[in-house]
Amino acid sequence: AEYGKQWYQRRVREHYYITNNLSMADLLGKLDPATAGLCLATAIFGAAVGYVYSQRSSANCCNTTIKKECPKVVDTVDIEDLAKGKTCYCRCWQSKKFPLCDGSHNKHNAMTCDNLGPLVITKE
Repeated sequence: AEYGKQWYQRRVREHYYITNNLSMADLLGKLDPATAGLCLATAIFGAAVGYVYSQRSSANCCNTTIKKECPKVVDTVDIEDLAKGKTCYCRCWQSKKFPLCDGSHNKHNAMTCDNLGPLVITKE
């Protein structure tokens, strides 16, 4: 029996021969029906997963309307500009007064079973 490096080198030579010296027709001719079926099923499954993922990635986007032309939404607030008392900032991306909260998270939470709430900053 071959062990370690010798076995690995033999497998590399065999793989090189198969992938570089056979036409596609010859390679497919060497596959038994079960292996060919498994390869086909794997390719179809991979394509289906890729399609579903591509559809879900845009559907799961939190921000659907605010500053979409920007690569990243960043808002800066100076502490001096805060009103006395509480100021609520949106974290659900649904507010019509973004970056301030207008309570839109309540509707979002009811529709999605989420538990989002605003960031509340208190200035005394």
